[in-house]
Amino acid sequence: MRNNIIHPGADELTYEIREIVELGNKIENTGVKIYWENIGDPVAKGEEVPSWIRVKIADLVMNDNLSYGYSPTKGLLATREYIARERNLEGGAQISADDILFFNGLGDAISIVYNYLNKNARVIGPNPAYSTHSSAEAAHAGSKQITYHLDPDNSWYPDIDDLRSQIIKHPEVSGILIVNPDNPTGMVYSKDVIRNIVDIAKEFDLFIISDEIYSNLFYGGSIHNKLASVIDKVPGIAMRGISKEFPWPGARCGWVEFYNRNMDVSFARYTKTIIDAKMLEVCATTLPQRVLPEIMSDPRYYPYLAERNARYWEKSKLAYGIFSAVPGLKINKAYGAFYMTVIFQEGSLNRGQYLKPANKAAAEIIKSVEDTTELDKRFVYYLLASRGICVVPLSSGFNSDLHGFRITLLEPDIGIFKSVMLEIADAAREYMNSN
Repeated sequence: MRNNIIHPGADELTYEIREIVELGNKIENTGVKIYWENIGDPVAKGEEVPSWIRVKIADLVMNDNLSYGYSPTKGLLATREYIARERNLEGGAQISADDILFFNGLGDAISIVYNYLNKNARVIGPNPAYSTHSSAEAAHAGSKQITYHLDPDNSWYPDIDDLRSQIIKHPEVSGILIVNPDNPTGMVYSKDVIRNIVDIAKEFDLFIISDEIYSNLFYGGSIHNKLASVIDKVPGIAMRGISKEFPWPGARCGWVEFYNRNMDVSFARYTKTIIDAKMLEVCATTLPQRVLPEIMSDPRYYPYLAERNARYWEKSKLAYGIFSAVPGLKINKAYGAFYMTVIFQEGSLNRGQYLKPANKAAAEIIKSVEDTTELDKRFVYYLLASRGICVVPLSSGFNSDLHGFRITLLEPDIGIFKSVMLEIADAAREYMNSN
């Protein structure tokens, strides 16, 4: 080209959660049946949307002509008023409908939130990290995201000392990201931990982003504490949506809540830029906004979520028991969302380890990549080629310096779930003992 047209952050746009599907498809074409354990889509894994939710959506589709039109740029006023009212009843930061902005899913929100941040301003995020956040933040700055550690020896809670030291080391850090409940670890932040992060934000004059897409998916005695409950006067952005809860990922319906916009002139201008950018897109999808208050206010909604959460907790305990019995592996129970992270203890992996692929064609597919990948990704490739199970490596999939992999708790059939977890654990044991 006459000029360089490549964005400086182009190489940071990676999404291993879906990219590994390409390799999985190649191996599947060799005759290996693949069990897809890589992506957090409850519908794809077989969870049923309740009939009463379907009826409410169907009624709107058939009888509400307005659901086919544009919504206001910020979102439907009645829906934003409902969300603000429910948020304010919980206490903490108080918002109005004007503090809520709808997007076409949180992927859209994440892209815009980082894209319209000054390129010299960084948002520090967790390690392991959800790759949509880490890639978008890194792409906006043209440099790998700055991270703080989540501690696997402390229930995956943030290492507050590491967070503080990284902020001091990197004066360009202007915001702190938390994902609560967390993807990929299943950790749920305690109120004290969030308060510690808020105190750091106050001390260094930072804003906070809290991804709360799983805010109603928590279990095992845990309690989800929203950022709004402890944010005090710190500027912040909370991200929520319906894709995991209803579940309706295909609706592409998410929103952000702005807290304390008027406490800082720069933050107020930044949030206005985000709103202005959304105006260029006209609006977010209308139908899910129309039905959202009817579903969430229905007396069947929270009992329905409680039933789902109980099933996730049962599988969390089961997976914990299976993987914690394997020497060389480390796992914590999940208490929120529907993911768990298994890590290999230091020294457990090397490049001499091996699992026999299911056939010669599958062996050839992974042969070209086995020596050029991270150690955990190497295991994941062999797991695919030998057992036909697709999980996501922690290092490349979640911007982590730890080696491991993420599993989900989404399989509805507890018998199948147990069988798959046992198969992964057996493969990990065989792999670590193979040399």
